Amino acid sequence: MNENKMIVDLRSDTVTRPTAGMLEAMYSAKVGDDVFGEDETVNALQDKLSDLFGMEDALFCPSGTMTNQIGIKCFTNPMDEVICDETAHVYRYEGGGIAFNSSASVRLLYGDRGRLNADLIEPHVNPDNVHYPKSTLVVLENTVNRGGGSFYTLDQIEPIYHLCRLKNMSLHLDGARIFNALAETGDDPKEYGRMFDGISVCLSKGLGAPVGSVLLGSKETIYKAKRIRKVFGGGWRQAGFLAAAGIYALDHHINRLKDDHKNAKILADTLQSLPYVKSCMPADTNIVIFELDEKHDPEEFVEKLSHYGIKCNTFGKQMIRFVTHLDINDAMIDYTVQTLKKIH
Repeated sequence: MNENKMIVDLRSDTVTRPTAGMLEAMYSAKVGDDVFGEDETVNALQDKLSDLFGMEDALFCPSGTMTNQIGIKCFTNPMDEVICDETAHVYRYEGGGIAFNSSASVRLLYGDRGRLNADLIEPHVNPDNVHYPKSTLVVLENTVNRGGGSFYTLDQIEPIYHLCRLKNMSLHLDGARIFNALAETGDDPKEYGRMFDGISVCLSKGLGAPVGSVLLGSKETIYKAKRIRKVFGGGWRQAGFLAAAGIYALDHHINRLKDDHKNAKILADTLQSLPYVKSCMPADTNIVIFELDEKHDPEEFVEKLSHYGIKCNTFGKQMIRFVTHLDINDAMIDYTVQTLKKIH
């Protein structure tokens, strides 16, 4: 079994630990009461991300779920309708928050590995008719978790942006892993700021911060968002210690994301060659989703890997997910590859 005592945690990129440099930045952060707008490190993080994406303002929050839910509430009214893919995190993994927080309905579409396009969206925009909820918001996810880390390019997003403008709808981005997408496309973040009314940027996944996400938008949107954050219980006090981790992550951990993508592709290439793997999604970024054949129970497979010190999760019927991140090194990938090859 796990004779060398190696632990390889592939459950998620949320399991990372702060690096020594990040901890030092946190220890030395200048802080104040953020509810009064007096935490200069929080203000610096918000300014840094709003400048990067060419947006007017930003709001630091505890989680991506909160930034998404605040954004959706900013862009909808009760009895409106949100359009998103059926795999979308805002629909599947945020506790029914669209209904609970915004009293809005959801129109689910079936995109390509979670990615929508304007031709798919347009027929589902409701007419101005008392029988239908008002279609007011489209939500995209980049990268797409359940799409195996699939991503949009700006060329794919722009027609959706134009459709939203034509239909007087808002466009929000769940950018939980937006920097993973940008690492592959090389697109200009400021173009995202031009096309989206709201962007949620997560700092605690591939970037490796311990906690936190930032909502980007116009001055008017963020003013409204602060009120909603307060009602949600998300008002910070001396949050600069956490914001400092986010600043450090933006300064030091973006360029290394391609290492995670390389490691994910090594795992995907290995899995595709194994007899017990029925299929494997392309590893476009740092997520690997694969399907076991019918002879293998996914829960038993996860348990078997755990005996070798390899942690992972089931991800639906016969499905398993691996996620690479900054705490996964080459030796761990080699160990995982050799383990996958010898189990049956």
